Amino acid sequence: SSNISALDDRSVDGRGVADGKKNHEGPAASEQLPKNEMRKEGEKNVSEKAEVTSLASVSESSKNKRKRGRRRGKNSKEKKGISPSASNNATHNRDQPNNQQKKQINQNKQLSRRGKARLKEQKSREGEISSPSRVSDIVSKSSDFFVCKEVTDSNSISDENLKMLKMTEACRTILECIGEDPNREGLLKTPDRWAKALLFMTKGYAQSTQEVTNDAIFSENHSEMVVVRDIDIHSLCEHHMVPFTGKVHVGYIPNGQILGLSKIARIAEVFARRLQVQERLTRQIADAVVEAINPMGVAVVVECTHFCMVMRGVQKVGASTVTSSVRGVFETNPMTRSEFFSIINSNQLR
Repeated sequence: SSNISALDDRSVDGRGVADGKKNHEGPAASEQLPKNEMRKEGEKNVSEKAEVTSLASVSESSKNKRKRGRRRGKNSKEKKGISPSASNNATHNRDQPNNQQKKQINQNKQLSRRGKARLKEQKSREGEISSPSRVSDIVSKSSDFFVCKEVTDSNSISDENLKMLKMTEACRTILECIGEDPNREGLLKTPDRWAKALLFMTKGYAQSTQEVTNDAIFSENHSEMVVVRDIDIHSLCEHHMVPFTGKVHVGYIPNGQILGLSKIARIAEVFARRLQVQERLTRQIADAVVEAINPMGVAVVVECTHFCMVMRGVQKVGASTVTSSVRGVFETNPMTRSEFFSIINSNQLR
């Protein structure tokens, strides 16, 4: 029984020791769990703080980079002469006209104002001042040029004045292009003079054979050759718009009608006062005489010196060009043609 009680005591003591260990370890284990959780939580908080700190540092570094980039851009623009305000407004002004376009717009406005002012001044000299509203109705601006609209009102500005306006403005432009100042004293009236001179030298475009003959056609029973020679002509070469000058010889054989002698010279003048080539001029004079009186034959010879060969190019002074055109019996009969050439080349008649 003592042994059994001893075993019970050991079992009780063992159990008690075990229970004691359990009881001793129980509170420690229960306290150990919160500490582990707290440690994990602390580590989590530390990692979160580190992450926030790293994000903040990245954000700060990106801001610093942007600031450095703006400073570098500003410094480079200042070196290039670009103001910061201009760079800030670049996007806003992208749709606005650039300096070249603004300059072109201002030039167009100045050209329009200057053209209208010159037109008004010219009309005032002629005593026919028109209202500005009417001027704007007649003259319209296209690109850098003035364009004439069709004039139907008899009280409107004449075509002649519109031509003068456009030509004077063109002449001023030409003077500027060659390096001259159209506003200096010697050139102030040059555009007007040049325009009037060019209109006179090309007045043949507004004339016809019927107008210049003026019914100076007479019935006459004369069947012998009629020659008018050494008619002075002055024309403009259509290739360079420089003069060529010389003489015209016209011969015809009447067919029941004769033409006033001065009218032959006027016919030559009509076609010479245009932009011409000598070959076409010779042919046109012959055809005009045929159209006027329908003779038995016509012969025309033109001798000219061309200033496009004298003043420029080959610069051959003294060179002359001779062209001829024959119709009717002058073309079919060599003897008649020979007689005509002998008359115009005869020194005894000069």
